[in-house]
Amino acid sequence: MAEHNALGKKGEQLAIDFLLKKGYDILEKNYRYQKSEVDIIAKTEDILVVVEVKTRSTPEFGNPQEFVKPKQIQSLVKAINNYIEENDLDTEVRFDIVAIIKNKLGTNIEHLEDAFYHF
Repeated sequence: MAEHNALGKKGEQLAIDFLLKKGYDILEKNYRYQKSEVDIIAKTEDILVVVEVKTRSTPEFGNPQEFVKPKQIQSLVKAINNYIEENDLDTEVRFDIVAIIKNKLGTNIEHLEDAFYHF
């Protein structure tokens, strides 16, 4: 596995652990629909939370959350719409980003709730 893939998987597990500590229920990991993948689908209170995890080893090239592009947002929206239909859900949906910087200096986790709006 390429080093960046291993870092991404580690980041996803860190994000899951972080969300569990905050009281979220994890419903799905790596949910796939067509060519899209949703890193984490979680639930808190009555809200379905779509979580995109961005992990980097350095903030040198920009913050991790800056790497979520409009095309990826559209892809996430399509995937979560399918998930909602598939599971016959009627719930509010929120899109969050968990941005992680992990390197030899330590780990920094930032949870951005309602990080972007679907369109």
